[in-house]
Amino acid sequence: MFKPRHQIQNRFATLKSVYPRVDMTEIILSIIAGLVLFLFAVSNLSETLKAALGDGATNSIKKFTSNTLSSLIVGIVVTAILDSSSAVIIITIVLVNSNVLTFKQAMGIVLGANIGTTVSSQIIAMDIGKYSPIFLLVGFILLIIAKSEKLSNIGKVILYFGVLFFGLFTMENAVEPLKDEVFFSEWMKKTENPMLGAITGAIVTLVIQSSSATVGMAIILAKKGFLSLIGGIAIMFGAELGTCSDTLLATIKGNRQALKTGLFHVTFNLLSIIIGLILFYPFVALVEKISVGASIERTLANAHMIFNILGVLVFVWTIPSFEKILNRLLPDKAVE
Repeated sequence: MFKPRHQIQNRFATLKSVYPRVDMTEIILSIIAGLVLFLFAVSNLSETLKAALGDGATNSIKKFTSNTLSSLIVGIVVTAILDSSSAVIIITIVLVNSNVLTFKQAMGIVLGANIGTTVSSQIIAMDIGKYSPIFLLVGFILLIIAKSEKLSNIGKVILYFGVLFFGLFTMENAVEPLKDEVFFSEWMKKTENPMLGAITGAIVTLVIQSSSATVGMAIILAKKGFLSLIGGIAIMFGAELGTCSDTLLATIKGNRQALKTGLFHVTFNLLSIIIGLILFYPFVALVEKISVGASIERTLANAHMIFNILGVLVFVWTIPSFEKILNRLLPDKAVE
């Protein structure tokens, strides 16, 4: 027997009150706000740390890059401090273009930067976003009471870390209402295809110019249950390729040595991703075995680190061959 029309309308009204419609405009604006805060913090954090370190950082890079191993370690440490592999590689390209570093020294730093950038994904997986107000407060107080440039820079660094974590926290809360949206779930399922997931990661990174932000968003989505481990790893693969765009831009109008450094970065990342996609499911199994008992966000952060470490271990032995090939393809111009 059919129910009266007013009863059906009352039923729909009840359902709307229990399951309110998701405001997509609010969600999108919140995600954009969180992303802008994250990118703003990463950019200013790198610049502030470079200013705080001054010429000491450049001198240390020159001093401790006498061989491939030391160059590798310098790349890891400096990238972990600056929280930006792109910033470190761009600085390296500038130093190569200025004839401060050789192409061979730069290759070691580039490989190290790929490992150093995984530190940020481990921090993101710690769910430290809810403590961001503490960093903001401490940094702000230090900026107010600072009477020296050194203390002021320390305050800025802490403040920018707070902004970075708050940006992640904002994005995490923004995506929460999407759990009941069918279209979003269907879109996320497409990343289960490793190739499509990698393309998605590359495009997102190309647009926002930050692999850390792309991997950070993948970790957040995985934590909220929107993204599987397979989809998260595929997006992470793509992010590794997308991050090469800004380093290539840094080689424009540079000398041949600087151009070769940028090409090495692209070639290394591209070959690593190709191998990773070929061995995708064995790699996922390895990550799950190593991360047994860990949460999905921690497992994804571990996958980021394992992938980059394995890539460096595979290619670090080929640096002499890469050097010979690129020197042959792009010989230095003869000086008149």
